[in-house]
This record gives sequence, structure tokens and C-alpha cells, in this order.
Amino acid sequence: MSPQSKSNPSRALDGVHGVHVVPHSPFALEEISKPGDFHQSPRERSSIEANQLLLMQRVWQQRPACLRPVRCCLNDDEGLVETIANVLTSIPFIALGMQAPRKNLNCKLYANSLIGVGLASGLYHSSRGKLRKYLRWADYTMIATTTVCLSRALRNENPKLLMAASAFFLPIQPLMVSAVHTGMMEVAFAKRAFDDPDLRLVHNVHKMSSLLGCALFIADDLFPRTPFIHAAWHLAAAVGVGTCNKLLE
Repeated sequence: MSPQSKSNPSRALDGVHGVHVVPHSPFALEEISKPGDFHQSPRERSSIEANQLLLMQRVWQQRPACLRPVRCCLNDDEGLVETIANVLTSIPFIALGMQAPRKNLNCKLYANSLIGVGLASGLYHSSRGKLRKYLRWADYTMIATTTVCLSRALRNENPKLLMAASAFFLPIQPLMVSAVHTGMMEVAFAKRAFDDPDLRLVHNVHKMSSLLGCALFIADDLFPRTPFIHAAWHLAAAVGVGTCNKLLE
């Protein structure tokens, strides 16, 4: 075999009967790009981004009620007299916070949060204009914060998952947080009153003030233009909070 045939082996088959050598392969080699490597025009890219944004907006609009912000009623102050009544009935919460026991850090946080409730309520009822709805949210959030602080003051160790969930839902659904921790406080109060006869009278006062407060809260929501219902709710809630302070003594 000659050196030329070694350099080009395909010629060795030339002249063989029935064999036809094709100089080039009929199969073309094409590079397949990765899915993320294809080129997008600016119009296609903007269309995809718009569709993704629309999908996120639809998901956010269909979120469950627990993730929706609280809807605030802003008709609590129909006149100057009612505004003064609502501001004055916010002061007892400040007084209760100043008189609350401060024997440890949790008790101090609870006492300071009570003062914050009175201040937030007074600022809300004395406000007007666009700022009013934000102060209403701050009022509800401060109330929820107080219930969380009271729950921690009554029980030094609460479940970490519960406290994390409370911190997450506090700014977006304060009423739900208030309901959960108020229920925990009611259970703790009932157990303490059952074991301690000296707390039974205080617990009875607490139960009556809580029932009256719930009725006034519902009435204030159903009949927002009825005067002085909100101020009466302030007073009933203040009596209930005052009885709760007995648990920390």
C-alpha cells in the first residue's frame, strides 16, 4: 500500500464493484443551544415580564382573608363632643399602663404597650384627613401588640411558632392576633381564678366587662353613626384591662 493511500484511506475502495464513496457525510452537525440561550427580542421580553407581573397581581388579589389588611371604620367621631369623649376615654389606658406591675421585662413591655394604646387611640380620634386611616391602623396594631405582650407576661415561654406567626400577622391582620392572644389570656385567667378564690370576684368583673365590651364593639361596627358607643367601648375595655393587671401582681 502506497503512502498516499495511507493518508487517504477512502481511496482504497475506489474501483471496487458496487461501492460508492461519498466524500462528505450526508448528516450535518448542528449545535443545539441550551433553552436559556435563545435570543429574545425586546418586545418578547417585555411581553413575558408583563404577563408575569399580571399573574403576580392576580395571585395577590386572591390571597386569603388572613393576609388582607384590616378595613378600618373611620366614622367614630361624628362631632366635636364625640371626639372629645373618645379622646378622654382613651386616657384610662395610659393610667393603667403607668400603674401596671413592672416586676420583669415582659411586664414592663406590657405596661408600656398599654400606654401606647392610650396614645394611639387619642391621636386617632383627634386626627382628620388622610392621616386618619393610618392612625386607625396604628390603633388596632397597638391593641394587638398589647395582647401579645400580656400573653408573654402571663406565660414566660410561649410556643416559638405562635410568636413568629403573631409577629408576621401583626401589621396586616391585628384583629386576628388580638383574638388569639385574648383567648389565651381568658383561659389563663379562668385557671388562675379557679385555683385562687381571691381572684374569683375580679374574674367575674372581668367576664362582665368583656361581654359588654364585645357587644359594644359589634354595635359600633353595625351602627357606626350612633353617638358615644365607641367611648362606652373604651370604658368597658379599660375595666377589663384593669382586672387583667391583677394577674400580674
